[in-house]
Amino acid sequence: MRVRQAIAAALADAMREDGSVMLFGEDVAAAEGPFKTSEGLLAEFGPLRVRDTPISEMGFVGAAVGAATMGMRPVAEIMFMEFLGVALDQLVTEAATFRYLSNGRVTVPLVVRASTGSGLGFGTQHSQTLENWLTATPGLKVAVPSDAQTAYGLLRAAIRDPDPVAILEPRVLYAERGDCVTGDEGIVPLGTARVVRRGDAVTVVALGQTVRTALGAAERLGTGVEVVDLSTLVPWDRATVLASVARTGRLVVVEEAPASGGWGSEIVAAVTSAAFRALQAPPFRITAPDVPVPYNKGLEARFSPSADEIEYQLRAYLETGEVPDPWWRREGVAA
Repeated sequence: MRVRQAIAAALADAMREDGSVMLFGEDVAAAEGPFKTSEGLLAEFGPLRVRDTPISEMGFVGAAVGAATMGMRPVAEIMFMEFLGVALDQLVTEAATFRYLSNGRVTVPLVVRASTGSGLGFGTQHSQTLENWLTATPGLKVAVPSDAQTAYGLLRAAIRDPDPVAILEPRVLYAERGDCVTGDEGIVPLGTARVVRRGDAVTVVALGQTVRTALGAAERLGTGVEVVDLSTLVPWDRATVLASVARTGRLVVVEEAPASGGWGSEIVAAVTSAAFRALQAPPFRITAPDVPVPYNKGLEARFSPSADEIEYQLRAYLETGEVPDPWWRREGVAA
């Protein structure tokens, strides 16, 4: 099924399983979602559980937080990740802290879904990933699917979780097709990474849409490239990443986000501290440049790490043992 269909299937299965699950968001009911991720839900579950909201993220995320504290399991859909900015107070200051502030008496089983990323020409204000808004918030889990199975499985796990979870969905993947096991067997536990390609020369940690581009580069380079789909950013699967690096001796993180403040810095720092003696070369990150996401089609294609760029940097790294310059430094575009 398509990734968007897997999301709709996860929501439907969760709502059939638990009558407290409900969906809030802009155009999620009658229009079946701006990206058709709630197709069929209004017809099956009705307007009390599938609710179109005003264009007021602060309002409906706040309503979802309140509903969660009172025993419901709401899923709030944010059309574009940037729109979550006006509701961050509700998510990171309120929902993420209630368990701590109440000494465990109040839980907030809330899921906030947001579409993210570049590749579809939506322009700089609708194409960012912005994981770093959320990853430094104690009490909040953050997951990012990379295909239909993880879109289904992570969402099912998030809805069952007693604490708030943000699911950041790469928009460019919504139409991609893939095999998807549904039901309990299809649930992907939060905090669990997947080794999606085995290798013995370098560990490549990817997330979201960079998983498929990393796999594309790895196929060209050959058997030595191991690709790990991190799947969950908070908490991330240290054991799987460290075990992979212990086998390969090298680490490269591929991020769609700009270089400054990216989530990969945490991975590199943790691996360097915990597995320094296993490293045969310095770990590094392949990222986007520190610029707004371009609208121009050609420039947007250069922005996010491509399979060609990942292949070039991995090849240079494996041949020399040194960290290669990104394309914007090689071409003299930026420092």
